[in-house]
Amino acid sequence: MNKDAASTLVPPAGAQVHIARDFDAPCELVFHAWTSAEHLERWYAPQGCSIKFRLYDFQPGGNLRSCIRTPDGHECWCIGTFLEIVAPKRIVFTMIASDARGNAVEPADLGMDPDWPRETTVTVTFEDLGGRTRLTLEQTVSESLAKKTGAYPSWLSMFDNLATLLAEG
Repeated sequence: MNKDAASTLVPPAGAQVHIARDFDAPCELVFHAWTSAEHLERWYAPQGCSIKFRLYDFQPGGNLRSCIRTPDGHECWCIGTFLEIVAPKRIVFTMIASDARGNAVEPADLGMDPDWPRETTVTVTFEDLGGRTRLTLEQTVSESLAKKTGAYPSWLSMFDNLATLLAEG
């Protein structure tokens, strides 16, 4: 697939990443874990990795800029924009591969799968289950590609981290 096609391809609903996870914590608390860089730096990286935010402007139209570092020192930079925030129900934001200076780059130029789209949109919803929360994440990338590249298991690992953090209070 050429870069232009990969950059604009959005999988049909049902073919994109869809993860639902129940947390033993109130909806407001689970939502709150997404509201600041300080909170996210405690859980928003796969097991064994760390994340730092250079920018996290949590408001509609606000931007984010982060770097996940693997145990072997590899850095994965990302920029994005918050499209929608409805507390404590929904967060929608974009994710774009970038260099360390915050410039968008083609994922393949970073060694990522050439089919990975240049930009994805992540929608996170929070459903109150009477003291518990169902978090549903959807990302506009093929679920099979996300599983092949490690993005899907990374989300699962991050949600394990979040569950541990919420259990600790």
